[in-house]
Amino acid sequence: MPIGSALWRSLRAYQVYGANTDVGKTIMATLLCRALERRFPGEGVWYLKPVSTGLREEADDRHVARFSGSSTHCLFQFDEPVSPHIAARPFRLPPDSSILQKIFTQLSDYASISPGTVLLETAGGVHSPTPSGTSQADFYRPLRLPVVFVADHRLGGVSTSVSAFESLHMRGYDVDSVMLFRDTRYQNDEYLSEFFKNHGISTFSLPSPPVRRDCAREDGEAMAEYYERVTKLDEVDEMISLSVTRHKARVESLETLANRANKHIWYPFTQHGDMSPSSIMAIDSAHGDFFQTCKPNPSGRTLEASTLIQPTFDGSASWWTQGLGHANPTLSLAASYAAGRYGHVMFAGGIHEPALSLAELLLKAINNPRLQRVFYSDNGSSGMEIAIKMGLRAASVRYGWGGDSCSGSGEEVGILGLKGSYHGDTLGAMDCSEPSAFNRKVEWYRGRGFWFDYPRVKMIKGTWVVEPPEGLEDELGPGASFASLGAVFDVEARKRSCRDRSYKKYILSTLERLIKEERKRFGALVMEPVVLGAGGMVLVDPLFQHTLATVIRSTPRLFPPSSSPSPLPLNTWTGIPIITDEVFTGLYRLGRPASSSFLHIHPDISVYAKLLTGGLVPLCATAASESVFEAFLGEGKESALLHGHSYTAHAVGCKVAEVAVRELAGMEEAWKGFRKDWLEGTSRASSTEPEVWSHWSKNFVGELSHAKDVESVIAIGSILAISLHDHTGAGYTSTAANAVQKKLFSSTRANWNIHARVLGNVLYLMASQTASEETIRAVEGVMRDVLL
Repeated sequence: MPIGSALWRSLRAYQVYGANTDVGKTIMATLLCRALERRFPGEGVWYLKPVSTGLREEADDRHVARFSGSSTHCLFQFDEPVSPHIAARPFRLPPDSSILQKIFTQLSDYASISPGTVLLETAGGVHSPTPSGTSQADFYRPLRLPVVFVADHRLGGVSTSVSAFESLHMRGYDVDSVMLFRDTRYQNDEYLSEFFKNHGISTFSLPSPPVRRDCAREDGEAMAEYYERVTKLDEVDEMISLSVTRHKARVESLETLANRANKHIWYPFTQHGDMSPSSIMAIDSAHGDFFQTCKPNPSGRTLEASTLIQPTFDGSASWWTQGLGHANPTLSLAASYAAGRYGHVMFAGGIHEPALSLAELLLKAINNPRLQRVFYSDNGSSGMEIAIKMGLRAASVRYGWGGDSCSGSGEEVGILGLKGSYHGDTLGAMDCSEPSAFNRKVEWYRGRGFWFDYPRVKMIKGTWVVEPPEGLEDELGPGASFASLGAVFDVEARKRSCRDRSYKKYILSTLERLIKEERKRFGALVMEPVVLGAGGMVLVDPLFQHTLATVIRSTPRLFPPSSSPSPLPLNTWTGIPIITDEVFTGLYRLGRPASSSFLHIHPDISVYAKLLTGGLVPLCATAASESVFEAFLGEGKESALLHGHSYTAHAVGCKVAEVAVRELAGMEEAWKGFRKDWLEGTSRASSTEPEVWSHWSKNFVGELSHAKDVESVIAIGSILAISLHDHTGAGYTSTAANAVQKKLFSSTRANWNIHARVLGNVLYLMASQTASEETIRAVEGVMRDVLL
């Protein structure tokens, strides 16, 4: 299970990394242990070597114990003097997570003994492999211990030292100080001292140790004399003082973070009248599916031996962005590469490889034959603004609506959508939603459109049902139950049902009234496929969305083209352009690259954002058909799509997105266990029934649906949403889920907790697409404690 960053008030814990092998890590650790014993005689000094290779009598921990007198410990010792991943091959070792847990437990034991300092020494260089073959820089990252970095004093050492430092820096390590031996020939200490000074890091150069003697007794005496002499140098004492100061500063900064934020930060979607420092989560770092947060201390007592940081499950996937886990080194490296190659370059009239490669990759992954063009922006709301501009212009050009909005001669054009949908916080996107808590107090808001009510899919008491909205039972048909979620999504089979005919009749009669009787104009159909996110994590009946799109495309009496060629070219939009908002559900959130594929439709415009960069940087892509693109071709600039921002298609975002989409596309193997849980033993009612599954286990979802406080549950892909009973009808302003949210955050199960978000009476949880079965099942265990 998750490991917290290793930070205590009473225990100063450091990780000794080396720029390379044989740069003197163990000698430096011994010097520090001796100096610490002298400086803090009443405190503990410990040395920990997680993995050691070579003869036991020559092991690093024995050397440190012999010459410093400190307590030492080695967790895994392999006799063969080779890289740990080779030395460990004959042995059956626990996985990386178990080894890391063992290290954390050992550090915690030291903290419980007395105040003091522990030095954890790595093996070889920064990227030397662990027993499993993982790079050390990645393996130890969850601990995020401050680093004592031993630079290379030898020929070529400047290059290896700078490269090793950059590898650590890119992964979010804090290098506290740099140590190295003086060498009058190469004078690396002079160069590196200036280099690290520019990064705010102090460098300490010490005399080189004596040349190794053939006689073991003489060698030991020479080393003892060396340690005795060098330990007393001012440089060593200064380094220890600096480390103590930085440790205190880190603790103080973390513990005051919430108070300082409460004074200066204006949070989104937050009523500050109800806010206090105690309600602000102080995040020290993040890794995988977990934040590393400052542990709440309601009593206000100083708990010296207690860790200050605990893992907190990121239950909203950081507002739906996390696809490949926090601090993913592959994405960090991609960002560094693009930043180093391009920085930022303007995009108007130019092209760079990441932007074009991403566009080609994205269009191929979506596999929608209609989509040919990609327009970049910085976030989902902007991407939806662009999509709306595209759709409305295409419809206006085809139907000859013309006019000038500013002069008042333009005709009012609205959109068609779904009740409860929400497409972003910018003013144009906001107008595509009906009045709600999100927009009704925004002074410029004007809801422009019509929003269909629709049947919901949910699990109630262990059974998947499709429920019509209240008051529309006669038009849409009564509720119906299904043997599996896959059966609900079997659109092809359900198209032959009486329910499909009811949906068509209801949609047609509604459109006839709006267009023929009320003389309204609509320029686009806008909808979130399958799941409405901000609207309450509502699972829409896929047959209804399919039917709505089909009716709009195939009813010329409602949308007669005025000057279009007949027949229309292949993949040209008909009726009005169909826009799918896949900002939330797209790119494998539901297990597929395009969630609209569940509806058996190919939209004319589609928007992707949240998972596009795997959770690292903001970027959005609006993909459009060629027929939509052609509506903006003309003589003057006024006809062009005049939208963009200074960082359009920024190279860093495009490169990260390219890597992220490739990674997400290759996750089939990682999802095998989740798929098996949902699909094994399920008899598919028809040959067209799709595979629909979730990261959340089938039995767990069924159990939740029977809980006394639960009205219904949905689970699909990485989404789990729990609707709690609330008889007030308060909707988004409901507080029904708040109590569960607080219990999850205050949970002390296994020393970690869960940060979840609520949407009215709906509490939802979401994992990254890389979340392990172990992590998901552990979160389910906490949920059982709270709800069952």
